[in-house]
Amino acid sequence: MALRPVMVNIKALDASAVGRFWAEALGWSAYSPGVTTYVGPAGGLVWPDPVAVCVDVVPVPEPKTSAKNRVHLDLATTSAAHQAELVARLQALGATPVDVGQGNVPWTVLADPEGNEFCVLEPRETYRDTGPIAALVVDCADPRAMARFWGEAMDWTLHEVTDDHAVLRSAKGVGSYLEFLRTPDVKTVPDRVHLDLLPYPGDDKAAEVARLRALGATDLDLGQGDVPWTCLADPEGHEFCVLAPS
Repeated sequence: MALRPVMVNIKALDASAVGRFWAEALGWSAYSPGVTTYVGPAGGLVWPDPVAVCVDVVPVPEPKTSAKNRVHLDLATTSAAHQAELVARLQALGATPVDVGQGNVPWTVLADPEGNEFCVLEPRETYRDTGPIAALVVDCADPRAMARFWGEAMDWTLHEVTDDHAVLRSAKGVGSYLEFLRTPDVKTVPDRVHLDLLPYPGDDKAAEVARLRALGATDLDLGQGDVPWTCLADPEGHEFCVLAPS
């Protein structure tokens, strides 16, 4: 039994506008199958995508606070020229430079039009075949513990683990990475960005949720009411959802 990550869920006041931004940023397409704006590879809506962890922008009434998101996207580039071109294009689309204390680093930290931080990385061999999203990065206190929980939750392979950094990727060796980065700050507000997980065909959602609780996940009431998905938090309080197979 295992779950697969299928979407990065981003909350926004204007889901359509933020969805269009991310579609332009990733070179993907924006689809509006309902109240959310789904961003995935061009060529027609496919859900779940067989390779990519896509983006789903969900409308909410509350704006982002000044607190830095503890989950963010790292975007891949193929050359120094590509990195410079992408940063310039994103700023023209409404992204703004952000200082999160990164100092003098080779990557560029930006925020989308509603303030969600993300990074445009310098070219790295590790991310040469990930597609536009190199990694989903989670700030945490204990990368080893996070790797244990998420490694058990999903069928992804652990590539690296130290006291400061842990890296997982699909066992098929495709798509983005999931990375846990040790940081000194603590979680103070609900995450504006989180992962949505999906059972494999034939697997039982209730059994998967029970398994996650046994691993240390806790139930979460965000005012979601009676919905077909289940809201949980990992052992450090990062929210995520287990979706119902459709």
